[in-house]
Amino acid sequence: MTEMRGAPVATAITDVCKEKIAKLKEKGIVPTLAIVRVGNKGADEAYEKGAEKRFFSAGADVKKYILPEDASQEDLEKTIKSINDDNGIHGILLFRPLPKHMDEDRIKQLISMKKDIDGMSYAGLGSLIASKGGKNQSYAPCTPTAVIEMLDYYGIDVTGKKIAVVGRSSVVGLPLAVMLINKNATVTVCHTKTKNMQEECRNADIIIAAAGKANVVGEEHFSEGQVLIDVGINFVDGKMCGDMDYQAAIKYASAVTPVPGGVGAVTTSVLLKHTVNSAENI
Repeated sequence: MTEMRGAPVATAITDVCKEKIAKLKEKGIVPTLAIVRVGNKGADEAYEKGAEKRFFSAGADVKKYILPEDASQEDLEKTIKSINDDNGIHGILLFRPLPKHMDEDRIKQLISMKKDIDGMSYAGLGSLIASKGGKNQSYAPCTPTAVIEMLDYYGIDVTGKKIAVVGRSSVVGLPLAVMLINKNATVTVCHTKTKNMQEECRNADIIIAAAGKANVVGEEHFSEGQVLIDVGINFVDGKMCGDMDYQAAIKYASAVTPVPGGVGAVTTSVLLKHTVNSAENI
């Protein structure tokens, strides 16, 4: 069994980015990410620190725009518009969900598509679908992109494979399904209303769990020799765990991702990659 760890994947992506950043700096361009956060959430702040560490170590930059929890819709819209107009910023990361008094859909649509490096806008998702495997004009969300990066790094060809994606969110499940179809996989998207989800998963060559619920995919979902990828990040009794029962998964899998140390370790490097590509394009 292969344990698919994220660290070597992240290092490989970052090393390529470092070379591109050095060339951009020769032209006076420093790839820069704007992080926009409303309020103070522990998970957001932890991801923010990880992103800063990744960017600074590669020679890129991060600018933070932190608004109080009670900031107005107008305050946030002004912030987004100012970032859109700043030629020195090449990517925008907006932490979600926003406070309930804000119109998140409107905010997402305000973000410049050129700087939407986490695939938040409807236009970006539409471009992903319309690309049909060709050159995409937008950036896919970083987490599903991290899954694709891991599959490629570990040499897992999805062509013709049956893949069960557990979860249908617009942040992970749906864009990931489209990306896998574009790589010629046959994809079934499972969710709370799916009949016989256990059977759908057992019949798959690859299961990707992105439901956001601890251990929702267990032994009854697995069959011998599957590739099992866990996108989930949950906390149970103070310990981080994924959406899969890892101890059951390792009994069946030919390859499996751990939590922590799997897909999550790749996301900030994808964020860096998208920001660098944006800097090259802009």
